[in-house]
Amino acid sequence: MQNLIPINLVVGDRTYRIKINSNDEEQVRKMAKKLNDQLSEFRIQYAGKDMQDYLAMVLLSLVTEQQTGKQPENIAESLEQLNRIETLIDRALED
Repeated sequence: MQNLIPINLVVGDRTYRIKINSNDEEQVRKMAKKLNDQLSEFRIQYAGKDMQDYLAMVLLSLVTEQQTGKQPENIAESLEQLNRIETLIDRALED
């Protein structure tokens, strides 16, 4: 059985309580920090938008980086982590 632990994860001014594998906690937190850092950059560059706009911009940026080859060496791992986070957030929102 997986060793799931509950954590609170802040993404774009919202807190999500999710359960993750304890081995993934550091990576999930790093990905959340990267996401929030990019959100902050877009907020500065494009004032007056709402959070949904900023989230869409970050996602488009990540996809564009992936398509143009401007991605970190471990993009597959990063994308897998983002997919896990998305699934956990979806589950949390359903509750």
